[in-house]
Amino acid sequence: MATALGEGSLSRVERKERTRRAILDTALDLSADTSLVAVSLRQVAKEVGIVPTAFYRHFASIEALGLELVDESFVSLRAVLRDVRRPDPSLKQLIDGSVDVLAEHVEARRAHFGFIARERVAGPPAVREAVRHQIELVERELATDIARIPGTEAWASDDLRVLSRLMVTSMVATAEALILAARPEMTQDIKDQARTQLRMVLVGALNWKSQG
Repeated sequence: MATALGEGSLSRVERKERTRRAILDTALDLSADTSLVAVSLRQVAKEVGIVPTAFYRHFASIEALGLELVDESFVSLRAVLRDVRRPDPSLKQLIDGSVDVLAEHVEARRAHFGFIARERVAGPPAVREAVRHQIELVERELATDIARIPGTEAWASDDLRVLSRLMVTSMVATAEALILAARPEMTQDIKDQARTQLRMVLVGALNWKSQG
């Protein structure tokens, strides 16, 4: 395996990390046209060039591997979205910045977001739940930041969550559309439509009178 992966001069820790990375990348490749539920531990091990028992040195199961991929997909995205909102931007800046960040992340991690799009509806139960949880975290963080926008001071917390859910649902749909985009001009159209949709949602929401 060391020769196959070019690991002859690496330390034991480096070899282990490289093998772990190879397992994750291989699982992404194998599930690209199906779902993680159709991928077996033996398939992954064979493609990586390790024996099946060696898989367990890195992950307890295929589901555990899937949970790691979910974390990889969301952690950095949530961080940069928080950065976009941190300076208390205008609504236009908030929307434009969020859409741009999302598009950049989808382009840079296309395999990961393709994985999320598939697994959130067809993946193993634990992986579907992990995706749902990560999306809920994005909604909660956005709701907290929306509460700082002038005009929302009297809103009930439930109303803030409804608005953030609408916005995040729109961004999830945008990410999935970007994954399927076949040409660069399609990507720009998708981004433009996402900005328009989010602006319409916010303009309507800011005229809302909370009943809470």
